[in-house]
Amino acid sequence: MISLDDIRRASLSDLKNIAQTIRSRIIEVVSKNGGHLASNLGVVELTLALYKVFDPRKDVVIWDTSHQSYTHKLVTGRWKEFDSLRKFGGVSGYTNRSESPTDWFGAGHVGTSIAAALGIERALKLENKRRNVVVILGDGALTNGEILESLNQIKEQNSKLKIILNDNGMAISSNVGALSKTLSSLRVSGVYTRLKEVVKGILEVSNTGKTIEEELKRMRDGFKNMLSGTDFFEALGLKHIGPLDGHDIETLVKILNGVKTYDHPCIVHVYTVKGKGYEPSEKDAVLFHSAPIFHMKTEQTVSSLDKVSYSEAFGDAMVKLAQKNEKIFAITAAMAEGTGLRDFSRIFPERFLDLGITEQSCVTYAAGLASMGFRPIVAVYSTFLQRAYDQIIHDVALQDLNVIFAVDRAGLVGEDGPTHHGVFDIAFFRSIPKSKIFAPSDISELVSILKSVVDKVEGVVAIRYPKDSQFIDKSSLWRSSKPIDPFKWEILRKGEHTALLAVGSMVRESLLAAEGLNATVVYARCVKPLDTSLLKEISDNHDLIVTVEEGALSGGFGESVAAFLLHQGYKARVLNLGIGEEFVPHGSRRELLEFCKLDSASIKEAVISFSGRRLLNDTEARTW
Repeated sequence: MISLDDIRRASLSDLKNIAQTIRSRIIEVVSKNGGHLASNLGVVELTLALYKVFDPRKDVVIWDTSHQSYTHKLVTGRWKEFDSLRKFGGVSGYTNRSESPTDWFGAGHVGTSIAAALGIERALKLENKRRNVVVILGDGALTNGEILESLNQIKEQNSKLKIILNDNGMAISSNVGALSKTLSSLRVSGVYTRLKEVVKGILEVSNTGKTIEEELKRMRDGFKNMLSGTDFFEALGLKHIGPLDGHDIETLVKILNGVKTYDHPCIVHVYTVKGKGYEPSEKDAVLFHSAPIFHMKTEQTVSSLDKVSYSEAFGDAMVKLAQKNEKIFAITAAMAEGTGLRDFSRIFPERFLDLGITEQSCVTYAAGLASMGFRPIVAVYSTFLQRAYDQIIHDVALQDLNVIFAVDRAGLVGEDGPTHHGVFDIAFFRSIPKSKIFAPSDISELVSILKSVVDKVEGVVAIRYPKDSQFIDKSSLWRSSKPIDPFKWEILRKGEHTALLAVGSMVRESLLAAEGLNATVVYARCVKPLDTSLLKEISDNHDLIVTVEEGALSGGFGESVAAFLLHQGYKARVLNLGIGEEFVPHGSRRELLEFCKLDSASIKEAVISFSGRRLLNDTEARTW
């Protein structure tokens, strides 16, 4: 077990050995539990150097996104508990204020760190408390608007913020945009690297004072400007130091000691290798960014090798659709791999765009395409699409434009926890006038809905689907998934007294719950608008209507059903099952369904409890 005190007492050579111990611990646990392997292996030395100089028990240290905080967690009292990483009730994969006082600010989404740090710094000033405030920021975050807005405030706020820019050339997929290219050119420049080494050598042997230091500073700045133009960060009022080798603990400690006493804001640019120290991760940093469970010796991933994921099926369907329709254009936000669009990007490079971590820009870019008659499809995880709510309303819906949103990772996403669950998309899309929301019950239905809406359904269209996979014949999927009327619900099982109206992924759980209940099961593939014709028929023949959705109850599907029946004067009772007034923790999908009481056993129990009816055998069930 390694603690903060061990790090602060350790010699620089000892820290190198500690780095290897920590790296081995991370690989061991992530191989069993899954997790963000590559990012964390890349910042081991950086974290140790940082905590050799700054003490997170006293100094405020904020990790942007915080998926790269495993070393931080290990050395701040969670070494033993680290075996429970991402397990239900165990250590979170992200910083969490309720987990440790050294987790100064919780995160999971990119771009929040600098704004939060400025707020904390202002609070400390108002209370006359002196603490260093440090942010660790990935270079991928520089594509994010909130980061750029916050950088613009640092000088105005008279901040003394210290920013460590961890530059590994990647966010999840490779970085895009002009800032990324500027950082890359500076990082790899042979001229700058040689100059840096000369300056470092002179400073190490010279004791002549400020004169030579100032001259060398002018040399450095001149070369920097020659290579990259006016320094972006220094134009914003930040002293720009680097780039430095993020795995060179000795140099990092020297620089950070100087930074600690520097009385102005600064940014220390370090370059690291994503996946450092584990060859498979270094070779495929995208796969091991959020790694599945894998065998440490064979490096073979253990997860769904014979299954097809919703994302993969979506990506394959997009290629087929684009072959038939030249107006289809795919957009994502640093998620080409995760959303299944990698093949699409290779086959149709002119009709694909990865805008980086810029969900707002993605939506408005899509609106621009739509205004010119194209059919843009924006593929973004549900949790990240929340960031573009204004753009969906102002730039798409209000202007009556046709944009399809492929809402990946809708519902409970498992081990990534509350920052990543996609439980609010039904509520925020429902509130938008004339929007349409579809929720396929399985992968074949996803493809059928895509086929059915791409050329025919106008306006804001959301298709939500979970982080899940199924055993399915991929070769025949496109052919066997027939176009349907996506607005029509479907009765899957007829019963009496009680009807379960199931949204998307809840169809399977509802069918299982109905076994032994005298219950009807309806697949509500269209969340909005409601299939009012079938809903009226169901309500005429049942005493209890139960809605089941893997999303927030507030503003959700169930509320719309209850409101419709109330306004229409129906007397059937309504029970809404979904996610209540709480943030769902991390754990396996099965554990979280049970936690939210959305598993089949809990659904059955809720129906019996609410209706007061006893459990029936299947032989007792009657039809209507």
